[in-house]
Amino acid sequence: MTFQLSRRIAGLQPSDIRYMTRECERVGGINLGQGLGDLPPPDAVKHAAIAAILDNRNSYASSEGIRPLREAIAAKLERDNGLTVDPDSEIVVTAGTTGAFAATLTALLNPGDGILLLEPYYGYHLNTLVLQGLEPQFLTLEAPAFRLDEARLREALRPNTRAIVLCTPANPSGKMFSIEELVIVDRVARDHDLLVIADEIYESIVYDGRRHISPATVGRLRERSVSILGFSKTFSITGWRIGYAVAAEPLARAINLVADLLYVCAPTPLQFGALAGLRESLEEVQRYRDKYQSKRDRICAGIEAAGMLPIVPQGAYYVLADVGAFGYPDAKTAALALLHQAGVAGVPGSAFYQGNGGERLIRFCFAKEDVVLDEAIQQLRRFRAYQKTA
Repeated sequence: MTFQLSRRIAGLQPSDIRYMTRECERVGGINLGQGLGDLPPPDAVKHAAIAAILDNRNSYASSEGIRPLREAIAAKLERDNGLTVDPDSEIVVTAGTTGAFAATLTALLNPGDGILLLEPYYGYHLNTLVLQGLEPQFLTLEAPAFRLDEARLREALRPNTRAIVLCTPANPSGKMFSIEELVIVDRVARDHDLLVIADEIYESIVYDGRRHISPATVGRLRERSVSILGFSKTFSITGWRIGYAVAAEPLARAINLVADLLYVCAPTPLQFGALAGLRESLEEVQRYRDKYQSKRDRICAGIEAAGMLPIVPQGAYYVLADVGAFGYPDAKTAALALLHQAGVAGVPGSAFYQGNGGERLIRFCFAKEDVVLDEAIQQLRRFRAYQKTA
């Protein structure tokens, strides 16, 4: 018997991130495509989760998360982000930031509403809003600066535009939005009554002395923002799926209602692990940041030596590399050639654009042990040599 599939998934395909990972596994390559960070989590985070399991803290948590974690999040937000938040009514602990994003879309928007994505965008943002019956709309930010221009932002809005998604630091570009750019967002959002959804999962991974700015701290964005943050990247626990949404009480209440219906609660014992991470000293977070900066510098130098042009990221742990000099017709062809000839997987830049803006780009993830990065860099150099002799 054949059943008709939902119209909501018509046209949806597994992302090129997943595709390149599977292809990399098939050929036994080095996966610098998917954001599979292999740095170990802090001991305190692991031990606290294990202790919670052994203490039989394995039942459902409240849908908004265990209270000690919400209190620690509120303290962290005030200390690090400049946000004063009520832990009882304005924080929802979620099943990852993807869970927070899905719950936010369901709770605050309606099918047919338009959401503006800034290109290059994170593919899961696009596919999640399409799954919700929302209309994706796009504004391309030009490489290498990816600067936001107010006139172009206003031109990109349509009559049904209800929200804008900001990812800062951004995946895949590493772009961090400046205070001047966020002032533009505040002004435009107020003029057009827009919801601002800020994905800040990479907030702790910033470089060259930069300071992360939470959009909700700028102007009057607090009242119309949902800030989505988490622990996957900060503590290298991507598989734990612990994130959180921060919003004014009426918005947070609606998000919590939907989150409860979608997955009941985030994993209880793992919330205690995240709590232990928040109680760790700031020096631990700084150590991780220093490691990532060293890895960023290492891979950017390697990319350049391999005949590609790195767009040096300001934050996050990805780098976009311009591979146009190799002459491939599109990014996917280039990425597959790189994998099959050099054994290194990246993600074609076309995965992050609707148009052809990414056809010269490949994204690499550098959240890897140095020995893995060094091997990948050596293989990239061999790829350059192969191109010269081919």
